[in-house]
Amino acid sequence: MPRNLSGRSFLKLLDFSTEEIQYLLDLSKQFKNLKLSGTPHRYLEGKNIVLLFEKTSTRTRCSFEVAGHDLGMGVTYLDPGSSQMGHKESIADTARVLGRMYDGIEYRGFDQKIVEELAAYAGVPVWNGLTTEFHPTQMLADVLTAYEYFGYYKGLKWVFMGDARNNVANSLMVVCAKLGINFVACGPKDRMPDDELVKTCRKLAEENHCTITLTDDVKKGTKDANVIYTDIWVSMGEPKELWAERIQLLSPYQVNKDVMANADKDAIFLHCLPSFHDLKTTVGKQIYDEFGLPEMEVTDEVFESRQSKVFDEAENRMHTIKAVMYATLK
Repeated sequence: MPRNLSGRSFLKLLDFSTEEIQYLLDLSKQFKNLKLSGTPHRYLEGKNIVLLFEKTSTRTRCSFEVAGHDLGMGVTYLDPGSSQMGHKESIADTARVLGRMYDGIEYRGFDQKIVEELAAYAGVPVWNGLTTEFHPTQMLADVLTAYEYFGYYKGLKWVFMGDARNNVANSLMVVCAKLGINFVACGPKDRMPDDELVKTCRKLAEENHCTITLTDDVKKGTKDANVIYTDIWVSMGEPKELWAERIQLLSPYQVNKDVMANADKDAIFLHCLPSFHDLKTTVGKQIYDEFGLPEMEVTDEVFESRQSKVFDEAENRMHTIKAVMYATLK
């Protein structure tokens, strides 16, 4: 049954019920079918949205722009140098100005409090394109990708490898707990999700008949996993001086052929991208020159394997973001 999400902001998945998340996933599948069949769906013609980016991104920007245009909307992009938010104008004032001009606002940047404040003052739906704490649009794309491959998602074993104290791991744990997916954070003991968030997710997991597991044991953590997921070791906005520390800390949690062999025979690999799996990037070359590492969080062998669904996952950002915007603006 369709859910009425009109006028709602999309800030974190903890704000949404299991049924509402399932509705957004169903809507995403419908929009993907429309897109792939070439069927026009300019359902929001006449509306306008603005994209506020304090952190740049390929997938997030393109997904919001193409999704907005497909729905018939006008789209304005403001990069870090094109807005006075937080510099000469407060977040609250920026929100009240943009809310008078636009029907929806996307924010990608830093503290979760910023996107929460935008939503509190804008008077129109605000969507979280990424904050330090959460990355909710990515999670919808991830679950949709797994669903397309397996035909279901409830009951799967989903393992996040590496630094589990970041926005992707946080949001992944939340969506798994909401949808009945068994979540495993596999990484260093001192880089696990926040205790309070773990407590909240374990309560949700109990309600939805799944589990939340934290472990530093790669063999146990990845055994018979259905989905192996990882992220870059130093996130955007973090100082480059962290590379030496993170490499030493996280190298045991690199996703390689042994990890995939320990997982279920039909397991898939996911990554929110960008990924340092070869030497074809400036940063990748710099890391190789300094530390001698040709690959980092995932080996090129796994990234380019048939088990890797990272580009399906990247495409699905567009379809799921379209669903979020339509559901909250219709």
